[in-house]
Amino acid sequence: MKKIAILGSTGSIGVQALEVISKIEGFEVIALSANSNIELLQKQIDKFKPQYIAIMDENKISEIKASSAQVYFGVEGLNILAALPEVDIVINALMGNIGLFPTVNAIKSKKRVCIANKETLVTAGEIIMPLVKQYGVDLIPIDSEHSAILQCLRGNERSDIERLILTASGGPFRNKTKKELEFVTVTDALKHPTYSMGAKITIDSATLMNKGLEVIEAKWLFDMPLEKIDIIIHPQSIIHSMTEYADGSIMAQMGTPDMRLPIQYALSYPNRIKNSYNRLDLSNMNDLIFETLYVDNFPCLNLCLEAAKTGGTLPTVMNAANEIAVEKFLNEEISFTEIPKLIESTMLAYTVKYNMNLDDIIEADRWGREKAQILAST
Repeated sequence: MKKIAILGSTGSIGVQALEVISKIEGFEVIALSANSNIELLQKQIDKFKPQYIAIMDENKISEIKASSAQVYFGVEGLNILAALPEVDIVINALMGNIGLFPTVNAIKSKKRVCIANKETLVTAGEIIMPLVKQYGVDLIPIDSEHSAILQCLRGNERSDIERLILTASGGPFRNKTKKELEFVTVTDALKHPTYSMGAKITIDSATLMNKGLEVIEAKWLFDMPLEKIDIIIHPQSIIHSMTEYADGSIMAQMGTPDMRLPIQYALSYPNRIKNSYNRLDLSNMNDLIFETLYVDNFPCLNLCLEAAKTGGTLPTVMNAANEIAVEKFLNEEISFTEIPKLIESTMLAYTVKYNMNLDDIIEADRWGREKAQILAST
């Protein structure tokens, strides 16, 4: 019986992870963490009866009814849950840089980490991947694209890889003109064509920032130079990503657009577990489309790739500015086309630091958020 800690259990990935675990044998949830959705957390506690709980706000303890569980608070609580001696697998489904230190603690405690927290690798891949190697642990991606690449790489020599090909749905605005994008509303941007996700990642998908972040993640996860990672538009989200080899062979992983599949694979890796989810009906796959990605209308992607090429602490500042920009767009304080402008202004105002440590990353994140807030108000 593998014992699981889920960090961010009330978010989209956390909820789906619990659904997966409830339908397969061999896994037991013993720790849950949540931010502010205490009502949903309480339902999860009632169903899964975890031994440990972490919530961000200590003042909300009175709202939780779990007399048999040990309750922790704040970032310290997340770090404790990630390193519990009895935990075998940590699912990091946290949003933001708050997920960085729990990932480090889980790795140093020799847990398998199923990672959905993009910021861990986007901001600190240079630090995280050597730790993974040092402690001999599995860092398994939950993103459908990276899960697909992981599956396509099995049984093949890394030296034979010609390139990694990340597929992108293109979001809801792939056919919009620059002029049309000026009138995009929050409601428009939250209508992802294939996936149901949280608000922040849905906006990132609409700006294609999410795809840029995935390129950075792929660089670190698979030890691949940026020039060997390509993006292609595939609106149906049936082929989740591909690998091309030196002989011209391309291997693709296909499946329904269902995040439960990569979650389950991350838990069972390298094995597979039978499930009852909807299967792909190939007889209905008559119009799989692939299109060249033209980035002129999506400057967020270019900004992300530029940060990746520059390296150092710039990806951290870029990511922090993006989070502020998305938040302000969701609050209708800025327009859709002002998102990349705010990110770029923040990046241009920053002096990059190299040879950084975790404290430098936290400081760069703080600086990026503060600067973006100031620029947005001027």
